[in-house]
Amino acid sequence: MPRRISIRQSVMAADEKIAGLLRRKLSEKKILMLNLIGSPGAGKTALLEATLKGARFRSAVIEGDIATSRDADRIARTGTRAVQINTRGGCHLESHLVQKAMEELDLDGLDVIFIENVGNLVCPAEFDLGEDMKVAVSSVPEGPDKPLKYPHLFSRAGAVLLTKVDLVRHIGFDRGLFWGDVEGLNPLARKLEVSSLDGSGIQEWIDLVEKWVGEKRK
Repeated sequence: MPRRISIRQSVMAADEKIAGLLRRKLSEKKILMLNLIGSPGAGKTALLEATLKGARFRSAVIEGDIATSRDADRIARTGTRAVQINTRGGCHLESHLVQKAMEELDLDGLDVIFIENVGNLVCPAEFDLGEDMKVAVSSVPEGPDKPLKYPHLFSRAGAVLLTKVDLVRHIGFDRGLFWGDVEGLNPLARKLEVSSLDGSGIQEWIDLVEKWVGEKRK
């Protein structure tokens, strides 16, 4: 009777290897890379615009979208280098795509690379892009129940940003429920409330990124 040998290998093994190579390269260059993950309309691009206009660190942005370069065009208008990745239907970025995008950047002139992932709370949380940490972005209009509905992202994020907090007085939002669920899933995550419209919390976010940059340089 023939002997059957089963070989199990992660379907993401090749991409995980590339992610490891990217992480080592960024470590050598002392560049911080943050992977911003949130739903469509959560305010990721607006957050980046406000960040880039107020920050002193040198940045580049890798933009992930199914189609169009509209978000990358917005970033470029801040004077920041932006590289567009169109997935043509793919619901997330993968490390080999990030690797290709990084080839277009002058790494020696950077402190931070922001990745704005495809708008999605599920798939992007599963994939390692070589980033230092994932940042979960959730907006007030989405409601306070997102952390428990999408626990994988919120439990793995290095920071959780609640955006569009200027709208709380107009539509109502249970802050206690939202932050209580985040704390239960991920007590170590940094937790911030921001508004790209009125600027509240933006400086605190910039200060946090600067702190991470300093830690990466050490």
